[in-house]
Amino acid sequence: MPTHDGSWPQGTPCWVDSQVDDTARARAFYAELFGWEIMDSPPDAGGYLMALRHGRPAAGIGPKPGGAAMPSVWTTYFAADSADDIAEKVTAAGGSVMMPPFDVLDVGRMFVAADPVGAIFGVWEAKAHKGAGVYNEDGAYCWNELHTDRYKQAQEFYAAVFGWHYTEIGDGQNFVYSTFGLAQDGDPVGGVNDASKTPGDAPSFWLTWFQVDNTDAAVAKATELGATVLMGVHDSAFGRMGVLQGPQGEAFGVIDPATTVSEPGAGS
Repeated sequence: MPTHDGSWPQGTPCWVDSQVDDTARARAFYAELFGWEIMDSPPDAGGYLMALRHGRPAAGIGPKPGGAAMPSVWTTYFAADSADDIAEKVTAAGGSVMMPPFDVLDVGRMFVAADPVGAIFGVWEAKAHKGAGVYNEDGAYCWNELHTDRYKQAQEFYAAVFGWHYTEIGDGQNFVYSTFGLAQDGDPVGGVNDASKTPGDAPSFWLTWFQVDNTDAAVAKATELGATVLMGVHDSAFGRMGVLQGPQGEAFGVIDPATTVSEPGAGS
């Protein structure tokens, strides 16, 4: 079981949480789907719930800020040594700071931003809460990827903010996709997908993938619990996967990376 103690390196996806209208409903759904133990919210946490997997922090569930008129979402957070410094870089690179840096009790400092292509993300400066303590395992997040029709612009923005290095792994035509890491030829920590050929006019967004031991069973259970299938179960070079919409509208992926096919992009 991959575990992590301490702060994550700057620029690494370090935490995910959902913002929903009904946290009790989300709590019941995700506890049943992923086997999470979800802790009761302390009085000063504003209703924010911490989900544990094997006793380690795995994800968060919280109410929408101030009753905001926004869709339910899963948000990806990137680690920062200084949230304030990264906020300045976001603005300088053409992004928008939607919620300026603020302290979250004694657990960390954070802000929420939109990149120039419109995708929303969070930045987390760890204090008492270091981020995810379990990952790449059944019931924990394992991958975070940006879907955008402005592929190169997005790459340039995140390279300027976090210093990411990209490796193109698609065929360059039907499947344009890059992984990103913190150093040239370093381990990949997430991905960017060129969605310019996707039908419709979908906005850019960050998608969180959760690892499961059996994708078909996970999708079946999710639909029984009230989820909607956005992308049916299929095989790929990265695992057997499917994309779901939770009962309150939040999109997320599930993947069994142990089940793969050989060709990159197959089934994508």
